[in-house]
Amino acid sequence: MSAKQLSIAITGAGGAGVISCGELLLQAWARQGGRGLLRKAYGPQIRGGESAALLKLTERERYTASSHYDVVLALDWANFSRFEDEICLGPDTWVICEPAGELPDSVLAAQPRVLRLPMTGLAAASHADGRENMLALGLLGGLLGLPVSSLCKLAGQKLSGKPQAYQEAATACIERGANEKLNCQLQIPPLGGKDLWYLSGNQAAGLGALEAGIRFVAAYPITPASDVLEWMAGGLERVGGHLVQAEDELAAINMTIGAAFGGVPAFTATSGPGLALMTESIGLAVASETPVTVFNVTRGGPSTGIPTKSEQSDLNIALHGLHGDAPHLVLAPLDIADCVFTTGWAVNLAQQLQTPAIVLSDQFLGQSTAVVSEPRRCENTIPVALAASEEGEYLRYNLTTSGISTMASPGDVDRRFTADGLEHNEKGTPSAKQSDHQRQLDKRADKLTGFDFGEDWGHISGSGTVALVCFGSSSAPVAEAAALLAGRGVAVRTISLRLLAPLQATPLAGALAGCEQLFVVEQNHSKQLFHYLKGQMDFQQQVHSYARAGPVPLNPQSIVQRVLEVVGND
Repeated sequence: MSAKQLSIAITGAGGAGVISCGELLLQAWARQGGRGLLRKAYGPQIRGGESAALLKLTERERYTASSHYDVVLALDWANFSRFEDEICLGPDTWVICEPAGELPDSVLAAQPRVLRLPMTGLAAASHADGRENMLALGLLGGLLGLPVSSLCKLAGQKLSGKPQAYQEAATACIERGANEKLNCQLQIPPLGGKDLWYLSGNQAAGLGALEAGIRFVAAYPITPASDVLEWMAGGLERVGGHLVQAEDELAAINMTIGAAFGGVPAFTATSGPGLALMTESIGLAVASETPVTVFNVTRGGPSTGIPTKSEQSDLNIALHGLHGDAPHLVLAPLDIADCVFTTGWAVNLAQQLQTPAIVLSDQFLGQSTAVVSEPRRCENTIPVALAASEEGEYLRYNLTTSGISTMASPGDVDRRFTADGLEHNEKGTPSAKQSDHQRQLDKRADKLTGFDFGEDWGHISGSGTVALVCFGSSSAPVAEAAALLAGRGVAVRTISLRLLAPLQATPLAGALAGCEQLFVVEQNHSKQLFHYLKGQMDFQQQVHSYARAGPVPLNPQSIVQRVLEVVGND
């Protein structure tokens, strides 16, 4: 167990309040200047099932999933087996549980140190409406040395809409739990952070979109993207925007395109099944050169798959899922804080280049909450190139040097509003002529491939003859693996791709200069990024794949093992 991090798992049946307990614990920790990550694990059922709050308290902000837990507090063991491959225990793990009931076989096999405590009885004795999750909050807060007053205040804020008796019960249980003296020695990470933010990846994405100018959102709720919409609804009202809950994903994307037709920066959020339904209409946005941003929070698939678990398996549909030749933007935030910048940048790029942008987040980033330093923002908000009042005929799809044409809004005087999914000429008149088709195909492709995206296409760190390339939530475990490899004498550089399409092949090749071995790391079964890069690049290095499907997050130690199998450890 490292003194620099502490991992805590709180488990129980759905509805037992373990997620609320984890949220309040991390908030109280953050208020004292602590950094940390809260992963929320749910079962795939609509109601009931299992849930777990998985906390990792740290002194730095490179947030990977915990590979070992120091404390496991189980309100019950009913469905613990469903978390066995995510919550790893050992002889140094402290398990806090009720006196009655047999421990699961996987827990017994780990031979942890067990503290049995009558949490249900203590909660009932504290208050008639006492609940075990608030008693657990007091217990864990006491172990971490957190002020009881802070825990009670946060619980009161969360229960502000409930009857007064609920708030009184929470306070009584927290105080009772904090006063329990547990013989449980832990090494607590240092505090002292300042100006820290507490947010999830979905909230960060919503913030980035609003700051970039999004003023219309249409979407249909879907796990794990619904949080984006819930957070943006209030924010949009405050800035004069609107959110519409559509009847399905087909309506959502078409409403989004309709708002963008009218000159309003527009956004939708979904997950894999919803993105599959949206692809035809995203093709309309490509053909009509209409700027929209589609935020996709990826989950395990195919079909309904594993709605509550993370996987990077929507890359192929994001890159290749549109019919015809349909060039568009695909981006991926590198971590929870980066969801602010990358989503804002995607909105700006879509507006400037008049094309759809698909942003690939995932359940790990979207539904996890982290304590971070103030996120980087996308500074430049770039509007659509609106039609000027110059004399002469207005050509909506004028063949400009940059490939970007001016766009009129409905009602502009002497500017015919044109937006057509049929192939067309420069004026926007439908055309089946081969020459018009070729020119418009070139126009839509060249404005993306010829654009200068600058240095934000990816994040490069380190040096050495071994390179690890990844995207999205794989970035944190890859960075951790690079640090572990450095400790083993293997110098590694990491390249995390933020802009996936159009792939920045030239700067990527430059970033790989001097490398001999390249490992493509991703969380999916079919090596989607590996095959995409191999199809786009003529690599001079030996290229290897490390691809693991979800739902268990990528493990830095496993990445290290894969690298050492190939390069050795001299």
